[in-house]
Amino acid sequence: MQDREKRQRKSAIGYTRTSSAANVGEDKDSVARQRKAIQAYANRAGFKIVAWFDDPAVTGADAIDARPGFLQALEMIAGNGVRTIIVETANRFARDLIVQETGWKRLQAEGIALVAADAPDSFIDETPTAVLIRQILGAVAQFDKAMTVAKLRGARERKRRKTGGKVEGRKSYFERKPEMVELARELSQKTPRLSLREISAVLADRGFKTPSGASYSASAVKSMLGA
Repeated sequence: MQDREKRQRKSAIGYTRTSSAANVGEDKDSVARQRKAIQAYANRAGFKIVAWFDDPAVTGADAIDARPGFLQALEMIAGNGVRTIIVETANRFARDLIVQETGWKRLQAEGIALVAADAPDSFIDETPTAVLIRQILGAVAQFDKAMTVAKLRGARERKRRKTGGKVEGRKSYFERKPEMVELARELSQKTPRLSLREISAVLADRGFKTPSGASYSASAVKSMLGA
């Protein structure tokens, strides 16, 4: 029994996340890079990765219960006794500080250890100093994301003023797949009302999936309904 428990404690799940659909695909290196870093840490620390879960085109601001891949990981954990999830970095788990902290607290309450491969103690150590450092790193990641968005917006505005025309950004879901958006809106008006995840599941059944073949996240469905 003790040997079995020891093997379970040294087993782990690898979790990867890509923020943009532009980083999803066999020709992209985001997931491969994340897996390499996670596997390298697992080898050093004596963990065996028993399964991999990925959330493609899911932002770091999405709550963990709005991530299909992460929910699948939790379902597997509930059944096989694994108690460790390894991510490449803390902000790969979540860029939003509130999501990062609340998500980590939820995992901690369920007895699940979250480990960042680049800084293994960032989620394990609960000293005031460690908590402060984790929060600072989360805030820096959040600030960096906001600055990048602001810079891109500024560049578009400058180009618009210079050319006097419209600067095209990424097309909306409606511009790319109007039939998908119309279906999502129809589903949202059904009675009893469907949740965002249920709408995503129906869209997937009808063939509307992300470029990587996964179901759309709850936040993506929300964007469709607001398009």
